[in-house]
Amino acid sequence: MIENRINELIEILNKANYDYYVLDNPTITDQEYDKYLRELIKLEDKYPELKRNDSPTSRVGGEVIDEFKKVIHEMPMLSLSNVFNEEEIIDFHEKIKKEIPNPSYVCELKIDGLAVSLTYSKGLLIRAATRGDGVVGEDITHNAKTIKTIPLKLKEPIDIEVRGEIYMSKDSFNALNEERERNNEQLFANPRNAAAGSVRQLDSKIAASRNLDCFIYHLPNASNYGIYSHHDVLSFFKKLGFIVNPNIKKISNINDLLEFISYWTANRNKLPYEIDGIVIKLDDLQAQKNLGFTAKYPKWATAYKFPATEAYTKLQDIKFTVGRTGQVTPNAILDPVILMGSTVSKATLHNEEYVIMKDIRIGDIVSVVKAGDVIPRVERVLTERRDGSEKKFQMTTICPICGKSLEKNKTESAYYCINPYCDAKKIESLTHYVSRDAVNIEGLGERIIEDFYNMGYLRDIVGIYHLDSYKEELMSLEGFGKKSINNLLDNIEKSKENSLEKLLFGLGIRFVGSKTAKLLAAHYKHIDNLINASYEDLNSIKDIGEVIGKSVIAYFKEDINLQLIEELKKENVNMSYIEKKENISQEFYNKTFVMTGTLSFIARDKAKEVIESLGGIVTSIVSSKTSVVIVGDKPGSKYKKAQELNILIWDEKTFLNKIGDYKL
Repeated sequence: MIENRINELIEILNKANYDYYVLDNPTITDQEYDKYLRELIKLEDKYPELKRNDSPTSRVGGEVIDEFKKVIHEMPMLSLSNVFNEEEIIDFHEKIKKEIPNPSYVCELKIDGLAVSLTYSKGLLIRAATRGDGVVGEDITHNAKTIKTIPLKLKEPIDIEVRGEIYMSKDSFNALNEERERNNEQLFANPRNAAAGSVRQLDSKIAASRNLDCFIYHLPNASNYGIYSHHDVLSFFKKLGFIVNPNIKKISNINDLLEFISYWTANRNKLPYEIDGIVIKLDDLQAQKNLGFTAKYPKWATAYKFPATEAYTKLQDIKFTVGRTGQVTPNAILDPVILMGSTVSKATLHNEEYVIMKDIRIGDIVSVVKAGDVIPRVERVLTERRDGSEKKFQMTTICPICGKSLEKNKTESAYYCINPYCDAKKIESLTHYVSRDAVNIEGLGERIIEDFYNMGYLRDIVGIYHLDSYKEELMSLEGFGKKSINNLLDNIEKSKENSLEKLLFGLGIRFVGSKTAKLLAAHYKHIDNLINASYEDLNSIKDIGEVIGKSVIAYFKEDINLQLIEELKKENVNMSYIEKKENISQEFYNKTFVMTGTLSFIARDKAKEVIESLGGIVTSIVSSKTSVVIVGDKPGSKYKKAQELNILIWDEKTFLNKIGDYKL
């Protein structure tokens, strides 16, 4: 009886995982899933001898190993050759054509993760291994079992080895780094490093907590299963229960191939995960076999790599800047170099510890990358290119702006200017206060703030609300006029109506980001309640830990900060949390929305904000429970899925009409 119930629960949960991750069609609620899982855990704890290898409780983690065992791959896991521009892509195609007339290709996104080999016996996962050097990898089975998109049991009881990519989504990566920041732990540089670090944990509970995912893309011995095209291999994977990346395309001419690459080069940042290129594979598996391999790579496939994300240049000097919190940061002054399409001449060095750890010196040839494809960062030093003329780094002990002595924080490798009258701190603080995620005053950007500050029109946050007293003087400045100044003053007045979370983030309380600010605002409703909150009360709130709690208490203990709050109250700046229930609409209330494609008249995050404020729910997966799919330019597979499920579809014009007079 007990064994029957365990088997029943496993089948329910495994089917739920398959429906959710493979079919993209949830059939039970999260609450039901959790209820069944808790019941199964209790039964397996009580009757461990009845636990099955494919039990979904394996995904919770708990197995701890002493070391990683070596795994020899029966068939080597070879890497691909690379091409970097259109000319090299055409050259690859022409070489194929010499051997294979009228070739067809399958183009796939090159997921930026780490390769994995999965081995199944009679449909059950028995081993997962990393690529390693291609011949010898490491056994990571205990961690692979915690990844929900890796099936523990296939839909057919077959013996098979498949290969794919373990990766971490952008959302999971950001959440992980936010947690590490709260715990004062070193942040991961990118999702790939985070994924690699997660699967190499001896304790599988850590891997389970990291929310890893996996796409499957290669079958080493497809002919054994009567399959003779790569496109059919991918269909076979889906049939077995594997997750295959949906953004694949079978292509038979070079123009379509180049168009596919061009599209994803421009749109890769819209994906929920990182990609670093496009994989091009000959579709015909017999043709692949005929072409064979070079010493290192298959001749029938290659990887187009996106424009360089790393460049080498000379570090000419190290200058120091002051942030809004007073933290003094070393920055590299570089010989200008083109990186990802833009010229880079400066890069962050983070802090003293970072520079010392990497032994960065003035005069070094360094590797520069763009963190998140945006912020340039010195990644490493090419020590082999030193000639002895390089100068060792020395952290400054005085503020580069006001000249006052710096104070080193005891709990972190950072120096702070504690002079409350430091001009640099004030300018950075003002810039942060008016930024988009804070009080969001359009027309008051960093350059304008610096100009107004240097001219004496703006010295502190409260001064923003007194700019109207300088209206005539401001209109006479070069680059300004009556219309632009009136618009600015209107935007300042409008900003007073913001909900409390905008103000809290704008105040610049250490460790209080925009999400934490919203959490605090929603909990305390009014700033006075937050000011009077105890540390114990703060620490009891979910996601508000010790570090944030102490920082909030410390901020509101300072008389200068309390005085600022009182002055802002006098300027009629809203101090309350504004719940958006008044915007509930029957067109949106309690309905689930999915967006696909590019919306031309509104940013994706703003559209999400509008929908939620009108009572709707925004998700990323189209299922039978989806109410509406909003379709923009060049929609993806979600549009087709919506059509198949006969879900209501709104184009941009319809969406705009539905939200009516809502202020965008």
